[in-house]
Amino acid sequence: MEGKTVAARIHDAMHRLTAAEKRAARGLLANYPTIGFAPVAEFAAQAGASSATVLRFVSQLGYRSYPDFQRALREELDERAKSPLQRSQSAPPRQAGDANFLDRFITQSIDNLRSSAALIPASEFEALCVRLAEGKGTCYLAGGRFTDFLAGYLEAHLRLVRPGLRRLDARPATRADQMIDVKPGDTAIIFDVRRYDASLLEAAAELAARRAFLVLITDEWMSPIARHAKLVLPCHTGLDRTWDANGSVFTLVEALIARTTELAWPVASKRISSIERS
Repeated sequence: MEGKTVAARIHDAMHRLTAAEKRAARGLLANYPTIGFAPVAEFAAQAGASSATVLRFVSQLGYRSYPDFQRALREELDERAKSPLQRSQSAPPRQAGDANFLDRFITQSIDNLRSSAALIPASEFEALCVRLAEGKGTCYLAGGRFTDFLAGYLEAHLRLVRPGLRRLDARPATRADQMIDVKPGDTAIIFDVRRYDASLLEAAAELAARRAFLVLITDEWMSPIARHAKLVLPCHTGLDRTWDANGSVFTLVEALIARTTELAWPVASKRISSIERS
């Protein structure tokens, strides 16, 4: 589990935790990462668990001690909050005439794809595709400053495959109006990568309150929207560069489109055929 964030470790470990340990996990995710910086007894009280349970939970995540766990949280918080300007200070020096830059960049991107495949539980990917292919209810999509185009790309393809697609508006006031139509059991897919979008977090909380089935597509540092999500699909986006790279997120979107189309083919083929005749 080396290199994984605390949030990613929780996500991976959830299936093997006891009921008491899950309370500790959900308590942390609901107040992430703040509660993790508190003393063990305070963490336990807020999560509705015992101190011994919290320590067992931390051990299940792979940390040798509570201070190690807190150190990992601090490092994660520092990393996820870095701006492009801060990341540029640790990036490799800029060199004119670097003939190997593209090759190195592509190699790093391929590594990100492999890391993403390891991060994303296959069961959660398949569960989302099955849900989308069933075509029940409305599917809402939204993204942030650098990911809204991904929500649009997914929407454009899914419209050919199933009915009931709706894009959440980027303007909070208009988005609030759209929330009126959200019904229990509807699906909502939100894209959110660092530095995370506060308005998307508010939208996610509202969607969860309206009992929508919330899916988060995020990066390895895990958007705080994870606390509200039923499914979380994290992609590896970090590079030793000024900007993160969303190529792995785009590849995930294309995989979702391909698998959903396969599963929905009896309906999708008729829709596509009808569109092509028009």
